[in-house]
Amino acid sequence: MKIQWRLRMAAAQREVWTGTELRRLLADKAGLQLSSASVSALFTKEPSQVKMTTLAALCTALECTPNDLIEVDTTPVEGPIAPPRPVADLPQAASARGRSMPPL
Repeated sequence: MKIQWRLRMAAAQREVWTGTELRRLLADKAGLQLSSASVSALFTKEPSQVKMTTLAALCTALECTPNDLIEVDTTPVEGPIAPPRPVADLPQAASARGRSMPPL
């Protein structure tokens, strides 16, 4: 599965070219105040996670849907399947007389 962050493309299609413009839209239309650094990171990098409130605010500000911002390729990945790892045998604890140790 592959996920692609498409915020920059969605913003460009709506004539939003800079992080400053996006930040202003988020504040005016969605009431979300984000730092310049946070907006810049959303604009230039693929985030590993996005809060639902931030996603909703982006959709409100850009008048789009989450599908416009996130592209998910659900094509199954074919590759070698690793065989299950064998469970190591636990050593048997025994005293000099061949009796096991009491439980702890």
